[in-house]
Amino acid sequence: MRKEQNIEEKLAIVLPHLNEKQRRLLLAAEAKALGWGGVSKVAKASGISRMTIHKALGEIENQAVENERIRKPGGGRKDITEYQPDIIEKLEAIVDPVTRGDPRSPLKWTCKSTRQLSKALARKGYSISHVSVAELLHRLDYSLQANAKNLEGESHPDRDAQFNFINTRVKAFLKRQQPVISVDTKKKELVGNYKNGGREWQPEGSPEQVEVHDFGSPKISKAIPYGIYDIGKNMGWVNVGIDHDTSSFAVASIRRWWFGMGKPLYRNASELMICADCGGSNGYRVRLWKVELQRFAHETGLKITTCHFPPGTSKWNKIEHRLFSHISMNWRGRPLVSHEVIVKLIGQTTTETGLEVRAQLDKKRYPLKVKVTVDEMEKINIKPHKFHGEWNYSISP
Repeated sequence: MRKEQNIEEKLAIVLPHLNEKQRRLLLAAEAKALGWGGVSKVAKASGISRMTIHKALGEIENQAVENERIRKPGGGRKDITEYQPDIIEKLEAIVDPVTRGDPRSPLKWTCKSTRQLSKALARKGYSISHVSVAELLHRLDYSLQANAKNLEGESHPDRDAQFNFINTRVKAFLKRQQPVISVDTKKKELVGNYKNGGREWQPEGSPEQVEVHDFGSPKISKAIPYGIYDIGKNMGWVNVGIDHDTSSFAVASIRRWWFGMGKPLYRNASELMICADCGGSNGYRVRLWKVELQRFAHETGLKITTCHFPPGTSKWNKIEHRLFSHISMNWRGRPLVSHEVIVKLIGQTTTETGLEVRAQLDKKRYPLKVKVTVDEMEKINIKPHKFHGEWNYSISP
C-alpha cells in the first residue's frame, strides 16, 4: 500500500511538467518496472487508462516511438465524468443498493458484472461501456473479491467456559499419561478419475487428465475417512469407510485405532478421553453413539470421558488442523482413483513436526436408521459431569 502511495505522489509531481508522449512513456516504464499488475497500479495512481499504458508498452518493446505531433492542451478524449458528471454516484447506487441506492434494485439479486452494470446504467439514460465501468470501479477502490468466512453466527454463552473445561481435562489426562484423542469425519471423497482440488508439479502443458463431470450418483463409489488424532503422541489413524457415516462406524474406527495403535502405546491406560464435535455421527444427542461407546468400554475395560465442542466451533477441534489439513495438502491435485490409492496417500502424510499417520480400509457395512431402545439407553453406565453434562460425560465398563 505504501509503495502505491509513493508512485501516486511521484506521478503527481512529475506528470504536469511532461507532454502527452512523455507522460505515456513514463507511465509505461513505471508499469514495466513494477512487473505483474504494474499496469493496473500505474493506471490507478495516474488516472490514465490501461489501454494507453499498454499502447506505450508496445511502442517501447517494438522500438516504435516516433516524434509524433503533440495534441494541443485539452485535446484528446474527455473523461466520462465531464459530460456525465453524476455517473459515479449512479454507479455506486447500483453496485451497493443497500447502503447507497434502492434496496429493491434488481442488480442486488444478480451477479454484478461490468456488462450488467453497463446495461443497468443504459436503462437510466447513461452511455458507458463495460470497460469504462471497470475503470470507474477501480477508481472508486472496488475490486473483485470472494466471500470471507468470518461470521460465526450466535455463539453459545458458555462457549469459552467449555473450551476451558476441555483444556483442563486434556492437561489432566496427559499429565497422568492417559490417551487423549480428537475425532471427526473428514469430507466424503469421490473415488474415481475425478478432479481433486490443488495443483502439483507436472511437465509443462501436461496436466493430469480427469473426467469432465463428477456429479454425485449412487453408482459412484465414495470414501468416508474417519480420523483419530492422538494429541499427546502427534499421531493419526484414519479409517476409510465405504458405506455410511454412522455412530457404529465412528466407534468402530476408534476401536480399530485402539487395537492397532493406541493399546501398544498406552499399555497401562485405564481411561480414554475423546474430544468430538457436537454433531454428526459422534454428536452428543445421538443415542447410538453412546450405546456403541458403552460396548467399546465393556470390551476394552477403559473408562471413556467424552467432551464435545459447543455448536459452531468444529474448526477448533485439533484434528482439523493437525491431521486433516495435512492429508488434503498431501493428495492435492491427485485424482483419488481407488480406495487403495486413498489409503496409501493418507498413510504417506508426514509433517516437519513429526506427524505419523496410518490408514486402513474398512469394507464393513454400517446400516442407517438403527433404532436404540429405552432399555438400551438405561443400561449405559454413564455419568454426566456437573458442568454441561450433555456435552461432558464419562462411560465406565
